[in-house]
Amino acid sequence: MTDDEFVVPDDEFVVPDDLSSLDDEVPSVAMVLTPVAGAEPLAAACAVAGVAVDVVPSDVGAIAVLRDPTAGPAAAEAVSRLLRAVPVVLLERRPAQASASRWVGGERVGDLPPGLVLADGPAVLEDLLLGSVAPADAAGTVASVGLSRWRALRILSRGRKAPRPPR
Repeated sequence: MTDDEFVVPDDEFVVPDDLSSLDDEVPSVAMVLTPVAGAEPLAAACAVAGVAVDVVPSDVGAIAVLRDPTAGPAAAEAVSRLLRAVPVVLLERRPAQASASRWVGGERVGDLPPGLVLADGPAVLEDLLLGSVAPADAAGTVASVGLSRWRALRILSRGRKAPRPPR
C-alpha cells in the first residue's frame, strides 16, 4: 500500500461549520414545565397552539409531556409565546444526558442545570422523565389531542371571565 491510497480528495471531505448536526442523540422524553395551576387550561392552550401533549398536574404547576419528544424546542416556543411573560422550562432526556432550557415570550433565554430543575420539582417530574410513570397513568392527566379548538377556547375563556355581581 502506498500513502496516496488513503488520501481523501478535498472535494469529498467536508467539515461542517456547525457541528451540532453531528449529534445523533434525539430526545426520548421532552416536557414543558409551567406555572399554570391546572392541567385543563394548559392542555387547552396547547391544543390552540397545535402542540400534542399529555398534561400532568402537580402542586408547582402543570407539566406538558410531549407526544413527539423531538418537537421540544418548537413546543417550548409555542407555549412560552402563549404564556407571554411567564417563564417555562423545556426538560429533555437523551440517552446520555438530560438538558433544561428556560423560555420566555417564545425565546430561549438560557440553560439551566437539569439536576437543579429535578431537585426543585415535584416527585412526578422525575418519574415522568425516567419513564417510570407514563403520562396517561398519572392522576388528573388531560390530553390536548382530540380537544377541539372551540372547546379549548371555551376552557381558556372560563378563567378570564370576571364574576358577576349578585343581584
